[in-house]
Amino acid sequence: MQKTIEFTKMHGCGNNYIYVDTTRFPISNPEHLSLVWSDVNKGIGGDGLILIGKNEAGEFTMRIFNNDGSEAMMCGNGTRCVAKYLYEKGLTKETEIPLRTLSGIKVLQLHLSDDKTTVESVTVDMDAPMLAVKKQCATEDGSLREGVVKSTKGEEYVGTFVSMGNPHFVIFVDDAETFDVAGIGPTLEFSPAFPERCNIEFATVRPDGSIRMRVWERGSGITMACGTGACATAVAAALTGRSGRSSVIAMDGGDLSIEWEETTGHVMMTGPAVIAFEGTITYED
Repeated sequence: MQKTIEFTKMHGCGNNYIYVDTTRFPISNPEHLSLVWSDVNKGIGGDGLILIGKNEAGEFTMRIFNNDGSEAMMCGNGTRCVAKYLYEKGLTKETEIPLRTLSGIKVLQLHLSDDKTTVESVTVDMDAPMLAVKKQCATEDGSLREGVVKSTKGEEYVGTFVSMGNPHFVIFVDDAETFDVAGIGPTLEFSPAFPERCNIEFATVRPDGSIRMRVWERGSGITMACGTGACATAVAAALTGRSGRSSVIAMDGGDLSIEWEETTGHVMMTGPAVIAFEGTITYED
């Protein structure tokens, strides 16, 4: 049976997803549709598909599917885009929105334009980072602090494991700009050290204190930005004495401001969200 739905293409620092309001347009096979629609040549194009919904408790919800069809637990850039969507589409008038994800509730603080019509940026409470998660990091204690990981090719890389609900391995390199992310990223994503695969960040601390980061995302490959990856990179930099608890993370698609609060232990991420275009698509259900 053919179905026609409306979608919105949005991005946070270039990390671009297809967004669908499932309260209006229910989707039964998001794994397959994400794979098909994300194809830049034959579909809409993007890093994946994000479904916006509402559960029986009345909470707004978000599900994320990578462009290989796999489901992700969390997407920091995606949460900011969901906040913009909910407010600007009139689904809420609140400027503080709890959002249910597979990695728990994230609280979104909206920063509005002077006329209160546009969401200019969003601060997301990303909760506390987890430095030991046995199901995501196959070491004895489920952690890696400046630890060594072997790639699928047997090469060794030193980095820091940080989970922001989803797993990240942050490697500080001499020059993130020229590092072979495409060549090394997949060999570490599928390393035996990471039972659920892993997002891999390559980062360099700049003279001005900002951190240049490039990312190989689990299930998506190289992307313009990764919100949870930016948070993980900031935490790893602080843990290893490369920066303080506040950082600007510069990615291919733009900058995010990250603060790892000392009082709460939570990571606060602030950045933009942009609507690129909207449309309809017809598909076989």
